[in-house]
Amino acid sequence: MESKQQPDTARRVGTTCVVFAAGTYFDTPLSIPGDAFVVAADGGLDHARELGIHADAVIGDFDSIAGPIPEQSGTIRLPEEKDDPDLLSALKVGWSQGARTFYIYGALGGRVDHSIANIQILARLAAHGGIGYLFGDGTVVTAIADGSLSFPADAATRGAGRMVSVFSHSDRSTNVTEQGLKYQLDHATMLNTTIQGVSNEFLTATPAFISVGSGTLVVTFPIEAGLPRVERHHAFTGDLGTLSTAVSAALATPRQH
Repeated sequence: MESKQQPDTARRVGTTCVVFAAGTYFDTPLSIPGDAFVVAADGGLDHARELGIHADAVIGDFDSIAGPIPEQSGTIRLPEEKDDPDLLSALKVGWSQGARTFYIYGALGGRVDHSIANIQILARLAAHGGIGYLFGDGTVVTAIADGSLSFPADAATRGAGRMVSVFSHSDRSTNVTEQGLKYQLDHATMLNTTIQGVSNEFLTATPAFISVGSGTLVVTFPIEAGLPRVERHHAFTGDLGTLSTAVSAALATPRQH
């Protein structure tokens, strides 16, 4: 069954959405909360099936799936030509179900253009008060806007000596503070054309704190550290938008007849 509508599932505000994408998995340990809403994006369904995980919704143009396309009410088939990548569409489905925290597997590795696009999607989530985590080869990538990430001392110890890097996704990020790391910043300004936060390190038995007053930071940290506590400096508005199957006029090209 094909559907252009979002799945008719009870909306669970505050739940976590787990997304399976079609990229590389690196034997990463999976963390799936019991109340998670699970979305498979295109070929990510093959991975979910291999792991024995049921997807509440399946979405994509299905150009990378190896197994059969499921005939269920939560299947959303998208056209091949569209502005939104399958992963963004999957996050929109999760957002519509009330999720604001997203665990995303299979979104790093492989094609570098896909990895860059997926990091940009993290920034879009952050701009509306959500947060996403891309799980890669021993590393987690996230983005935070006008807020902070806190790692307790025991988490920092688990990741001691491993790299923590901070980049400004915004043209300008102000009031950036990094504490509990080998190299510390105090109310600094970071630019997206200046590299100031790469290859930092957790300190042993020391809480770590990364904060930005205004702007969006992309942060990478070792998976051993676990996920941080997230705080935001103000309320956010807006959302990820509705599912889009259109191609913008700026990208449209004449068809050959």
